[in-house]
Amino acid sequence: MTLSYKLSNGSYFPPGATVSNAGVNFSIFSRHASGAELLLYEAAGSPEPFQVISLSPKTNRSFFFWHVFVEALPAGTHYTWRMFGPNDMASTGRRFNAKKELIDPWAMAVSDVFWNRRRASDPDDESRSSYRAVVAKSDYIWAGERPWKLGLEGAVIYELHVGGFTRHPSAGVGHPGTFAGLIDKIPYLQELGITHVELLPVMAFDEQFVPDNVSARGLKNYWGYNTHSFFSSHPGYCINPELGSNAHEFKDMVKALHNAGIGVILDVVFNHTAEGGHNGPMINFKGFINEIFYHLDPHNRIYYRDYTGCGNTVNCNHPLVTQFIVYCLEYWVEKMHVDGFRFDLASVFTRGEDGTPQANPSLPWRIEFSTALNEVPMIAEAWDASGLYQVGSFPGMRWAEWNGRYRDVIRRFVRGDPGLIGQVASCIAGSSDLYADEDRLPLHSINFISCHDGFTLYDLVSYNGKHNEANGENNRDGSDNNLSWNCGAEGETDNAEVLALRRRQSKNLISILLLSQGVPMLLSGDEVLHTQKGNNNGWCQDNELSWFDWSLIEKNRDMLRFVKELIALRRRHPNLNRREFLSGEQVSGRGLPDIAWHGYRLDEPLWFDFSAQYLAYTLAGLSDGEEDLHVILNMSERTVEASLPEIPGRQWHLALDTSRIGPDDIMPRNQQKALEGTSYQISGRMVAVFEARR
Repeated sequence: MTLSYKLSNGSYFPPGATVSNAGVNFSIFSRHASGAELLLYEAAGSPEPFQVISLSPKTNRSFFFWHVFVEALPAGTHYTWRMFGPNDMASTGRRFNAKKELIDPWAMAVSDVFWNRRRASDPDDESRSSYRAVVAKSDYIWAGERPWKLGLEGAVIYELHVGGFTRHPSAGVGHPGTFAGLIDKIPYLQELGITHVELLPVMAFDEQFVPDNVSARGLKNYWGYNTHSFFSSHPGYCINPELGSNAHEFKDMVKALHNAGIGVILDVVFNHTAEGGHNGPMINFKGFINEIFYHLDPHNRIYYRDYTGCGNTVNCNHPLVTQFIVYCLEYWVEKMHVDGFRFDLASVFTRGEDGTPQANPSLPWRIEFSTALNEVPMIAEAWDASGLYQVGSFPGMRWAEWNGRYRDVIRRFVRGDPGLIGQVASCIAGSSDLYADEDRLPLHSINFISCHDGFTLYDLVSYNGKHNEANGENNRDGSDNNLSWNCGAEGETDNAEVLALRRRQSKNLISILLLSQGVPMLLSGDEVLHTQKGNNNGWCQDNELSWFDWSLIEKNRDMLRFVKELIALRRRHPNLNRREFLSGEQVSGRGLPDIAWHGYRLDEPLWFDFSAQYLAYTLAGLSDGEEDLHVILNMSERTVEASLPEIPGRQWHLALDTSRIGPDDIMPRNQQKALEGTSYQISGRMVAVFEARR
C-alpha cells in the first residue's frame, strides 16, 4: 500500500512531533545542517518508509530549526530523520552522515524493533537499524489522581528497578518487568511503609550498550544508565511500545502510586548518553548537534572528553543544552506528574564548556530557579568519574545529596572498626559538618547503606570481597572498597552462628539508617535479605541474580517484619525527622536537651577513645505527647550493663533489640512492656532502642 500525505511548511516551535486535529507538526534543531529528510513508517515492523519528505532550506527552515507539517497524519506513525551537512569532525566536531537515520531527541515514544547497535556504529552501514520515534497523542486523562505534594521531609525512599522488581517467576504479575507489573505490587510497598519510590532509569536507554566480552555471554545493559531519548519512557518497560503507549503506561503507574500515597522520584542520566565515544553509534545528538551537545577534545574533535567513564560527556552548561535539560525536567513534572529527581554523576553539571569545574555553573541554578521545579526535590550524586567530589558542596541552595560519607562511616562502624565515634555521631545527627553551612538542613543528606551500585545489604555482611565473575570481565569491574565483613565465612555457609550474626548485623545496619537524622534510602530487596552472590556490579545481570525474589518474603519474613516495624517507628517519631540540626540545646517546654550523648557511662561520650566501638544517645520528644528515645549502638564484642537516663514522670519501654530473635527483636508500641530497673544488658554487636512515656 502506498501512502502519501499532503504537506505544508509547518512551525519551528515546539520541537518534536506535535499532534493536532489537522495533522502533525515536526520540528528538529540542527544548526549546521544543509538539508533534512523526514522518513515516515506505517508501523513498528515496517521495513521501508511509506513516505520520504525532503525539506527545503528556504521554506522548511527557521533559524536553526527544520520543520514540516504533515496533514491528517495519524498518531501511531513511526518516523526518523536523515540529516545532510559537513562531516569535518577533526576541525569542527560536525558528524553529519546522511546514511544514518536518527531519532528525534524530543520523541515522547520510541520503538526498538530494528535497533542494532553494531550496525549503527558503522558509519558506512546504510541498513535501517535505528531506533524509531512514534507520533504520540498527549490525551491522557488524569481524573481521579490524588495529587502528591510531599517533599523530602519525613520521607523514606525505596530505590527499585522497574524491570527487576517483577521479572522473577515468583512475582506472579500479569506483565512481568513493566510499569503495569509494578502497579500490581503497590500493596506491598504500602504495607512496607515507604513514602517514595526512586526508580532506576526509566527514560529510553540502549540495552545493547555493553562490551563485546559481556555481550558474548548473552548479557545486556540492565540498569539503564545510558539514555538516548530523554522524553520517552523505556519501551522495554511497556506492554505495547510499538503503538506509542510509552507515556500512557508510565502515567498509569504514577497515578496508581499517587493514589496509594507514594511519591515517584526518577533516577535520571543527563551526564552522558548511549551514543558513547567516537566509535559509538549515531542515534540522535551526534547526527544533529554533535559539536554543541558533547564535550569534544579541543585538539582533535573526533574524540570526546570523558568525565563519566561511559565514552562521552554532555556539555551541560552550553545554553542550548541547559535549556534542553531544564525543559525535559519540566516536562516530566508537568506532563508526567513526577515528584522528584536523582541525578546520576551530577558533578558533571558543574563543568563549564572547557570541562573545568565552575563556582557558579548555570545548569544547577537554572534547575533550582525553574518555576515548575521549585517544589520538586532535587538529589545530586555529587561526584563524577574523573575525581570531582562535591558531597557537602554541590552548588545551589536546596539540592539534596547522596551522602557517600554516611554510607562509608556506618559500614565501617558496624563491621567493627574502632575510633569512629565522632564521625558516627555526626552522621546520626544529620551530617551538620557537611550541610549546616549556608543554612542547609538535615534533609539535604540522603542517607544510605546500600544502593543498586555495590553490595546488597545481605552481601555486605556475607562477603569480604566482590565476586563479579559472571560479568565476564575477570572480576576486574566493580569497586574493591566495599567496607564489608563476612561474619566469619565467605559467601554461602551452613554455619548457624555465622548466619545468626549476619542477620543481626543486617538489622544493626538498617536500624542505624532509620534512626539517623536526614532522609533514609533503602535498596529494594534488602528488607528480605536479597543476595547477588557477592556481585557488587550487577549492571548487566538482567536475570535472577538481580531480580527481586518474591519467595524471600516468606523465607525471611522475620527480617521483613523487622523493617516494617522500624519504618513505622521512624515515621511516628517527629524527633527522628527534624528540620534543624541537633545541637544539645533545650527543647522548648521540656527542659531536656534535644540530644544527649553517652558512652559506657551516661553523659560521658567516648569522643577521644580511639578504640571505642560504643555510642549511646538520648533524643527528647518535641512535645509532651511524643516519647523520648534512648538509643544504644554497641559494635564491640563487649557486654555492657547500660544505665538508662532518668526522665521525671516517664518510664522506659524496650522498643528494639537486634540481639533478640523475632518477633521480640522489635515491638510495636502497644506490645511494649515497661522496664523494671534503671539499666539494660547490652550484648556485643547490637542496637537497642527504648521509648520513654508516661
